[in-house]
Amino acid sequence: MTYEANWHDGPNLAGDITKVDASSIPDFDLLLAGFPCQPFSLAGVSKKNSLGRPTGFADRTQGTLFFDVARIIKAKRPKAFLLENVKNLVSHDHGRTFRTILSMLEDELGYHVSWRVIDTDGWLPQHRERTYIVGFLKPNGFSFDSVQAPGHGDVGTILEDCAPDKYTLSDRMWGYLQRYRAKHEAAGNGFGYGMVSTDSPRTRTLSARYGKDGSEILVSRGEGLNPRRLTPRECARLMGYPDSFAIPVSDTQAYRQLGNSVAVPVIRAIGERMAPFL
Repeated sequence: MTYEANWHDGPNLAGDITKVDASSIPDFDLLLAGFPCQPFSLAGVSKKNSLGRPTGFADRTQGTLFFDVARIIKAKRPKAFLLENVKNLVSHDHGRTFRTILSMLEDELGYHVSWRVIDTDGWLPQHRERTYIVGFLKPNGFSFDSVQAPGHGDVGTILEDCAPDKYTLSDRMWGYLQRYRAKHEAAGNGFGYGMVSTDSPRTRTLSARYGKDGSEILVSRGEGLNPRRLTPRECARLMGYPDSFAIPVSDTQAYRQLGNSVAVPVIRAIGERMAPFL
């Protein structure tokens, strides 16, 4: 619904990408992809370890989706690709996961690969470190050094003038988050909510679970008042979407989609540096 509302063209709903014959995909010059980050993210690894479940490529339902990206690249041989994933992809399993990825892209598929961990904070008022991997079929002068961050305004630049009351935390939820934070602070842990105001330089990372309680990014409403969540529109701004971007889905779906999104200005900046070599 979101894709169609903004690009007036429905995505290809062929189903499970692992079941799609790569030869049936039309030829293309540039592949943009992300693969599920849960097997590699700090939060995902912690959760899976606590459940006794494997992580990374040992996770047969999610981690191996990278190999489907590689399968499509192998079949279609695009001029270039841009992949995005969490920062922890680089260090997962003592670096072995990332070395496997680079080996497949470079040694097996024959692409010239560059990568860098980039913080969205260079473009938007959000701390969001992500791993970006660029590959070209032919060697050229692309370098991440040419991807320059222009800076940004403070958190107030993404806030709406008057957010509806429904985004204000209830007494029960606010009380719970305060007790949760106090408990972990007493234990010497850093867990707890994150609070911002209009003049804060940045927020924490927006996640797909934001709609649950909004704890990673709460907006102060002043002394003695319960804070509020970001609205979906504010989340969209925090990810770099223009206000013309339509949000036709429920708040629950919007939070999930925007928390899973790439940061638009970062992708644009990398793409602009890639374009001359396509």
